[in-house]
Amino acid sequence: MSNTQPAPVASEHVELKARKVSFDWEETPLHWVPGDPFTTHTINVLHLLLPAGERWFVHVYRQALPYITDDRLRADVIGFIGQEAIHSQAHDDVLPHLREQGLDPTPYTAQVDWFFEKLLGDRTLPPGRPRRWWLMERVAMIAAIEHYTAFLGNWVLNADELDRVGADPTMLDLLRWHGAEEVEHRSVAFELFMHLDGGYRRRARTWALAFSALVFLWQRGVRFFMENDPTLLDGKASLGQFVRKGRQGVLPSTPDMLRSIPRYLSRAYHPSQEGDTAQAAAYLASSPGANGGR
Repeated sequence: MSNTQPAPVASEHVELKARKVSFDWEETPLHWVPGDPFTTHTINVLHLLLPAGERWFVHVYRQALPYITDDRLRADVIGFIGQEAIHSQAHDDVLPHLREQGLDPTPYTAQVDWFFEKLLGDRTLPPGRPRRWWLMERVAMIAAIEHYTAFLGNWVLNADELDRVGADPTMLDLLRWHGAEEVEHRSVAFELFMHLDGGYRRRARTWALAFSALVFLWQRGVRFFMENDPTLLDGKASLGQFVRKGRQGVLPSTPDMLRSIPRYLSRAYHPSQEGDTAQAAAYLASSPGANGGR
């Protein structure tokens, strides 16, 4: 175990709370980025991955709670659990709307459920070191995944091109509310990992596993959507499309995503180096969905 905790770049600690949110999908079109099914469906994969993934976060963190000896971190983890549970439900609520528009995600979500519930789920291990080892592996993997959810949260808060091309305001509000909370709680997963273990080899190894899994599941999700979109005769998805849309600003840019890798793998890394807490708080204060749909 490492006893070296990378320090935050600034004191930005906020009390985490689960916000009651409400989104009305009645007026949201299938291609909520007008004339751009590829961008729409690339971002839509979030609705397929996040419900199962964030339920898994909550499950793992409830198992980790008894090992936490720092009171403030315990409170942060409890706040994180509350926020992730709401995120899971909010994205799950989009799926009936997709079905109504002729795009049933069930074949893909069944694969995602298997991935988190079976492959990364609880295992029959003897108590003691083997059981703790599997818990620490999953805690470390969540820290790596949360690096990317914070990256995406920061991106969508600043993705002005989505507004300029006329993206559906309700979908943008869902994404930006969620993204703002990811920025708000971006340090919790990493600090929990450092508190419970902190080993650099584990951090690097589980980053490689998490990154590979995210890339694999995301590209499968985009291809599933494009191939099953009832409005497309021959829907295709490619890396070249992703790179071009990143250059246009409607998706994260590939160079920015690649630059995020050495940041996480740096021994000096701390998540407070990513994103802007004040910007996230300002959006949360103004979000229609997070403030009674005003």
